[in-house]
Amino acid sequence: MPMRTSETLSAAEANALSMLALAHVGDAVFELLVRSRLASQGPATVQDLHRRTVSYVRAESQARAVRKLLPFLDEEETAVYKRGRNSHVHGIPAHTNPGEYHSATGLEALLGWLYLQGRTERIDELFEAMMEE
Repeated sequence: MPMRTSETLSAAEANALSMLALAHVGDAVFELLVRSRLASQGPATVQDLHRRTVSYVRAESQARAVRKLLPFLDEEETAVYKRGRNSHVHGIPAHTNPGEYHSATGLEALLGWLYLQGRTERIDELFEAMMEE
């Protein structure tokens, strides 16, 4: 199910946003994709859906997903990911490895960057690559 956004930004406009603003959007994009996929897999309790969603959206899982994803990124996408990964985040949860948290922030920034440009087909391609077993 492709995602839609009503307002798109040019690449220059998206590049002008802070990486943390992009990660804020990308966090929601990734969670919505995960929730949609899990809900479409058939009946499940709300508790089970929540537990399974959290298992995918936590920093450790996103960091693993990034490792699968990096070979599929073009030069510009890699640059956005690295800018997001290297951004100064304000507070890392105590239970999270800082390296994994930064990788997850980079992934979220990339997804937000793509989403705000309306590049939902690319998001879908990358999401499929991340979700492959």
